[in-house]
Amino acid sequence: MSSIPYRGRFAPSPTGPLHLGSLLAAFGSWLLARHAGGEWRVRIEDVDPPREVAGAADAQLATLAAFGLHADGPIQYQSRRHRLYQAALEHLLAEGKAFACHCSRSDLAGQQGIHRHCAAHQLRPHPAVRLRVADGSRVMFQDGLQGPFTQQVDREVGDFVLLRADSCWAYQLAVVVDDAEQGITDVVRGLDLIDSTPRQILLQRALGVATPRYLHLPLLLDASGHKLSKSLAARPVDAADPLPTLRWLWSALGQADAALDAAGSVGELLQHAAAGFDPALLPKASFIVPESPPG
Repeated sequence: MSSIPYRGRFAPSPTGPLHLGSLLAAFGSWLLARHAGGEWRVRIEDVDPPREVAGAADAQLATLAAFGLHADGPIQYQSRRHRLYQAALEHLLAEGKAFACHCSRSDLAGQQGIHRHCAAHQLRPHPAVRLRVADGSRVMFQDGLQGPFTQQVDREVGDFVLLRADSCWAYQLAVVVDDAEQGITDVVRGLDLIDSTPRQILLQRALGVATPRYLHLPLLLDASGHKLSKSLAARPVDAADPLPTLRWLWSALGQADAALDAAGSVGELLQHAAAGFDPALLPKASFIVPESPPG
């Protein structure tokens, strides 16, 4: 673990512009880092080329800058960290904690998509690599906002992918290696990723690295109850006029509206926000966004 008492991060995937839900996670993680007197880092998770949009990473960073959310330290890019992922994978393979797998999704249909043993009907030119999840792998962690969370990983998830059959690194491996190498002490992200956390804890244990603290913020939902996301074409925030959106996000995070009323600039608003933020007021439950939110 890092010598820094608190080091958080925001790690968007460059699959489109930041929307209101993305910015809620960014602002929330920034506020928690500032409240703890710690650092806040930014990492671009660009190891899934089929899903990436050209220019999205630069646009996301420009949006963060317009909202005054500047990283403490250089921006990291997963696409430049392949050697770290490869070294971790080779370590797991050498210790028998990971294995090559030729199974397709159709092969696993009879196991409800959960891999407990290989059922491949044919060999692939480039097999995936999975973590070997032992029987009885029950993981419980204390989320900083949601409380205790438990998952029976062997039954609910199974042996999970570290390297995909298309030779792309899986999210689980990349994020665990990155958080460990960057000394991240606190992971703050959206509630949709809480189910991934037990897998990441198992992988941290397999690699012998520290487990950070976790806090999962509520999601912003559309009128149909779906998470705001780039895949659902959620409207990007207006970086040209950030103050109304920052005030809306502050309120969405459960904070007292009046604390930011006097702020006339982004810098002044963030200064007041950092001083007045109270983590005890954070809401747990996801909620529907009005049809015409700011930004």
